[in-house]
Amino acid sequence: MDAFPTLRLAALLLLVSQSALAQPVAGILGIPREIAPIEQRLQDSREVNVRGYVFREGKLDGRSIVVGRSGVGKVNAAIITTLLIGEFKPRVVLFTGTAGAIDPALRPGDVVIGTSVAQHDAGAQAADGIRLRGLRNAVTGDVDPIVVPAPEPLLLLARRSAKELRLPSIQIDNEDHLPRIVEGVIVTGDVFVSDEIQRERLRSTLGATAVEMEGAAVVQTCRQFSVSCLVVRGITDRADGQAQSSYDKFIAAASEHAARLVTAIIAGLDERLR
Repeated sequence: MDAFPTLRLAALLLLVSQSALAQPVAGILGIPREIAPIEQRLQDSREVNVRGYVFREGKLDGRSIVVGRSGVGKVNAAIITTLLIGEFKPRVVLFTGTAGAIDPALRPGDVVIGTSVAQHDAGAQAADGIRLRGLRNAVTGDVDPIVVPAPEPLLLLARRSAKELRLPSIQIDNEDHLPRIVEGVIVTGDVFVSDEIQRERLRSTLGATAVEMEGAAVVQTCRQFSVSCLVVRGITDRADGQAQSSYDKFIAAASEHAARLVTAIIAGLDERLR
């Protein structure tokens, strides 16, 4: 009996097996300062450069993941998500980082799980503001929904993870604040919102809980490529006239708190999601 075909078959099966194991369970994206807490948690990591964009492959709680650094804004977020999916083929995508609070009950350090996301600056410009409408899908020709819900399995996992997580307190105005994890609508636009009137408009028109600049673009890209995606954001500011100074002050704590929840979600991924 010729042993060589058997050996070649065994080698091929080994390569296929290794390739399957190498596929990351999850891709985690965020802008550089906000994704840093996740990168610092990686074990056995290595840097991968894809068309100038920096990714890091590694282990998080024993699971293979890949972390990508996004630029600010929707275009940059869509580019990094497309590269992530095309190059690494993660089973799920999580976007982590910070946001401004639309819900007045939220304070810096709180974390929002995006039950749904929406682009607040997509539609038709009228004299009284933007009339929101979905954009046309370039592949199917259908009009995408304005508000996109999170996939139920990832959302349920995030809820379970949040119940078991206790975030550290932070100092706000010389008082200790014990951060909360809440759920809500996260809205995205290519502007940094720092105006109370615009904040209230987002709350009244979209029922927004928090506002940021990348999440909905990541979700739309993942939706286009049939990859489950969830957005998790830590609160830095109240999207008002003090937003920039508050962002600078609380970015580290807010990013860390969001990263803790994302890490817990990764730890809870089971075979159905993997």
